[in-house]
Amino acid sequence: MEHTRRLALRALIGGVLSLAALGAHAQEKQITLGFAQVGAESAWRTANTVSVKQAAKEAGINLKFSDAQQKQENQIKAIRSYIAQKVDVIAFSPVVESGWEPVLTEAKNAHIPVILTDRSIDVKDQSLYVTMIGSDFMEEGRRAGRWLEEHYKNDAGPINIAELQGTVGSAPANDRHSGLMEIIKNDPKFKIIASQSGDFTLAGGKQVMEAFAKTYGKQINVVYAHNDDMALGAIQAMEEAGIKPGKDVNVVSFDATKGGFEAMIAGKINVDVECSPLLGPQLMTAVKDVVAGKQLPKRIVTNETVFPMSVAAQILPQRKY
Repeated sequence: MEHTRRLALRALIGGVLSLAALGAHAQEKQITLGFAQVGAESAWRTANTVSVKQAAKEAGINLKFSDAQQKQENQIKAIRSYIAQKVDVIAFSPVVESGWEPVLTEAKNAHIPVILTDRSIDVKDQSLYVTMIGSDFMEEGRRAGRWLEEHYKNDAGPINIAELQGTVGSAPANDRHSGLMEIIKNDPKFKIIASQSGDFTLAGGKQVMEAFAKTYGKQINVVYAHNDDMALGAIQAMEEAGIKPGKDVNVVSFDATKGGFEAMIAGKINVDVECSPLLGPQLMTAVKDVVAGKQLPKRIVTNETVFPMSVAAQILPQRKY
């Protein structure tokens, strides 16, 4: 009888130890994601960061996060750090499109898959990244162009556009410009008379618009701002110059943040093209799929729309960013 009890006790202890070992093994298997963020240059980017951090927590993914402060060299340094730490997956929103081959080749050689979020890159070797999750910036530019075509369809022109571009060399700046040009290039009444980068910041948008207002004044019919923060800065500059945004000048913006909606309700932004920053859940799903060995499409596009001023008051309460 005593012998039987000892055997049962050993079996119980062995079972407990096995469960503990399984628990430790499960902990060891937690996915680690290294994420290199562009920075905190706008309300959109802040919302994007919150989405990524929250989604990682909810997904049980160990997130290593870095802020590049809008400098490519900082992102490259962060990615190299993640490679050295042997993370499972690297994800980043590239500051600019070019110059990524060397560091991404290092990641590839280390067998660490890379996922792009929000912005694309220009590389010859497409195997350097698994997938790109985010908006179609070209289509966003086209949508803005179509709105302008419709809005001015009965206007003989000329329609002079002042463009506030995003960070030089970035995918959204390049594509939002190209998408617009694709739509208006064959319509001679539209002309971009000024174009300069405001670096996606409110302060940058205000500074550039101050210069535009001094140089061109009432010649400007449209302000085409590559994001809401620059549009809001431009609105400040126009008001200080005695120009009524939304009335004297039509303001076209991107992102559709709460700040953009509030400006539409105030009659100061005429249309806002949506670009959702809430990419965290999609990213975490992709990270888990990559680690599990699943095949992903090279491009995962988010579903978005266009908001004219007339719907802003109705839609604002539903906005999450």
